[in-house]
Amino acid sequence: MKMRSKVETFSDKYPFIGPGMWILSLQYFAVQIVVASHWTYSYSILKNTISDLGNTNCGIYSGRYVCSPLHNLMNASFIILGLFMAMGALLIYQEFKETKLALTGFSFMLLAGIGTALVGVFPENTISILHIIGAFLPFFIGNLGIVILGYALNVPKSLRIFTLFVGIITLMALALFYAHSYFGIGIGGMERITAYPQTLWLIVFGLYISKNHFQKLRPE
Repeated sequence: MKMRSKVETFSDKYPFIGPGMWILSLQYFAVQIVVASHWTYSYSILKNTISDLGNTNCGIYSGRYVCSPLHNLMNASFIILGLFMAMGALLIYQEFKETKLALTGFSFMLLAGIGTALVGVFPENTISILHIIGAFLPFFIGNLGIVILGYALNVPKSLRIFTLFVGIITLMALALFYAHSYFGIGIGGMERITAYPQTLWLIVFGLYISKNHFQKLRPE
């Protein structure tokens, strides 16, 4: 109870930190561009997975050639994104505590953040089971959490529709990804449809919350 009170007090005192963390998820996209540009051979967004950017070895991995000189930067980005997802969920939840459904949705996003950090701590070529578990949490639990939040939160209709759209599309893409049905866009393309909308949603939702806080600061 005391811990919950401290989190709520911190969120009230520093209302921009939670949404700010989600907005800074933008670094995830920027780092991928930088890391991919330094590959020894051309990196393909269709043929290579996102995790290939964090692979610590050079050679054939799962039938794909990987060699990512800046793998440490990519893995740091995974960890930072995970921390921002988890901490942001914890802080932003303090503004939406009306229902247990909202608690479930934000809890799922917190778990997704922990999983994303695991992806960075355990690259795909190290302890693969922990990497797979780490990826499963944002891919399934996180995207399911977005669907739940789309139903649970009292937000503008346009944001609610966007939230539900993101959650449903990513879960459908995840099912196709695990079924190895790539429809001509490759393993990397299908994975990105599973992963990228979630990060985009974090940024959009963070901007929405920040805008509300700025409006509250305006003098009447």
